[in-house]
Amino acid sequence: MKIDLAVLGRQFELHQAEYEAAALRALRSGWYILGHELENFEREFADYLGAKFCIGVNSGLDALTLTVRALKIGAGDEVIVQANTYIATVLAITENGATPIFIEPDEFYNLDADKIETAITNKTKAIMVVHLYGQASNMEKICAIARKYNLPLIEDCAQSHGAKFAGKMTGTFGIGCFSFYPTKNLGAFGDSGAVVTDDENFAKKIKMLRNYGSEIKYHNKLEGVNSRLDEIQAALLRVKLSHLDELNSERKNIAARYLREISNSKIILPKIREDAEHVWHQFVVRTKNRADFQSYLEKNNIKTVIHYPIPPHLAECYTRLGYKRGDFPIAEKFAEEVLSLPMFNGMTEAEVDYVIGVLNNY
Repeated sequence: MKIDLAVLGRQFELHQAEYEAAALRALRSGWYILGHELENFEREFADYLGAKFCIGVNSGLDALTLTVRALKIGAGDEVIVQANTYIATVLAITENGATPIFIEPDEFYNLDADKIETAITNKTKAIMVVHLYGQASNMEKICAIARKYNLPLIEDCAQSHGAKFAGKMTGTFGIGCFSFYPTKNLGAFGDSGAVVTDDENFAKKIKMLRNYGSEIKYHNKLEGVNSRLDEIQAALLRVKLSHLDELNSERKNIAARYLREISNSKIILPKIREDAEHVWHQFVVRTKNRADFQSYLEKNNIKTVIHYPIPPHLAECYTRLGYKRGDFPIAEKFAEEVLSLPMFNGMTEAEVDYVIGVLNNY
């Protein structure tokens, strides 16, 4: 048996007729940018989250970058961010000329809330959390710190569509920044993203920034960009959003089997934070000898991926920041040990059985 990390076609086949009808509806409308499909998706996604406003953009990176820009964070400013995230999170900070201040992760792979206050300076202009792998960060403590220091809270929700903390959706504690890259729990069929907020003025600013800085065509109030979620992707996302809870439920069932049935002292399974509802964008395990483990799985036709092998502070593009190996030992340890197992909608019981069996025999 051969098991891929993800098989996107199966999710499409689950609701193929609905996707095809939505695409045709958008094509036949004759309006392909900033139209009714986007307006409807923005309203529906905001309603799903329990937020007031959603603004569709071109990608998750654009959502983060425009949010930092709209907060007027730039050169000389600092943004607190976890050290073990994907580099896109950090690129949004540096793209605006600001400086990332890295914080070690906790045992749940998210920003360690206990380490935030020691990193706050008079240059700190925001806290950026990442709900990594599909699990919410410690939002009770993080929100309290943000309120105490009057700091904006930016949530990177690229992997947490539908995840909750204490019953509240991720993306609604601060400013939510979402990616709809095809592999995400709420994935489009191309690049797209969104910013979610309860602040009407902030929403208007993001809307202007995504469309050349204008509210009215040719009247450019801000120096904006071209970052718009197109009508076809919006139409397709509306279909997937209507099934998101059932899709997440399926992932939770696969994860529950992994957690219950994988039993091997060489493999460290993920932990679930109290009060957090995990949506399992990735099922990430750790092992001391990852190269051997990954090779073993490959020989048994199980595809895996490392999320992520190089922490941002050690990325070649950030040499100028002056970090070296050993500066963030927990993030570096995770980068050396983590491995993502197959996790996708449409995964069969037999495939899950096979993965569990192979892992238990390692």
